Amino acid sequence: MGLLFKALFISALFYLSHHQAKAAVQEAEHHLNASVSAARKLAGGGCNIFRGKWVYDVSYPLYDFSTCPFIDDEFNCLKYKRPDTMYLKYRWQPFSCNLQRFNGLAFLEKFRGKKIMFVGDSLSFNMWQSLSCMIHSWVPKARTSLIKREGLAELIFLDYGVRLLLYRTPYLVDIENQKVGRVLKLDSIRNGNSWRQMDMLIFNSWHWWTHTGRSQPGRDWNAASKSCKSETQPYFGIKYPAGTPSASVVVNKVLSRIKKPVYLLDITLLSQYRKDGHPTYYSRHNGLDCSHWCLPGVPDTWNLLLYSALFS
Repeated sequence: MGLLFKALFISALFYLSHHQAKAAVQEAEHHLNASVSAARKLAGGGCNIFRGKWVYDVSYPLYDFSTCPFIDDEFNCLKYKRPDTMYLKYRWQPFSCNLQRFNGLAFLEKFRGKKIMFVGDSLSFNMWQSLSCMIHSWVPKARTSLIKREGLAELIFLDYGVRLLLYRTPYLVDIENQKVGRVLKLDSIRNGNSWRQMDMLIFNSWHWWTHTGRSQPGRDWNAASKSCKSETQPYFGIKYPAGTPSASVVVNKVLSRIKKPVYLLDITLLSQYRKDGHPTYYSRHNGLDCSHWCLPGVPDTWNLLLYSALFS
């Protein structure tokens, strides 16, 4: 297969100061149309599956949390008695087409004998568990093997030889302690050997590049709230108040120049809308969590879009 997917939010692969980012954004804007066109071609023959709205769907969620053995307590909001359930009922609807319905059995057959690895931080963990539950809901009696060791987890669907792996790393590149402090080595990936022999790699590195705490500014939603606490509905506007993150534009520029084709799973905007989808206080964490996502929940849509890209 040899497919590389760039997933989960804006995934900035290098640090830019404010002025550098502004200059890079201006330089990069003309690359956006080409990147969007390429995404549309791969993901639906002219349909931009990343532009749309959240709609109520009585058939959601895509699986029952109580029957999935892979959900970590970090994301299991219903186990921790989240009282509202409307956040489970929203389906992503592109403006110009309909998404394929996820079929876990078809996924297993298509990738029989293949190795798929998620590489990234806790949001990759979020997405990996979501895909595991989505597939499991279609083949609940299938034999599985779950292996966890430091920095690496692997779920094997034994009857199909499909291996879903997770490699935990916050930055992708190496980080070293030097005299000036902790330094990111942007040209060094010592642990890249762990990624070899994979049939598909799904990268994410957004979370810790711009992390400023557990709160999200209320201006992002035109709301007085300083966090996701008590949010029970998505943002329903068409134009997101906070606008497009500058790093998102930079990523498009970078991806347009690399030699190996990489597909950007551009889920930034649709995830920004879902201020209601975070665990808040309903997980094993002590304190407010506005960084991760409840399962079932928003990461299921990330995997549905991944499925659409792979099966189109």
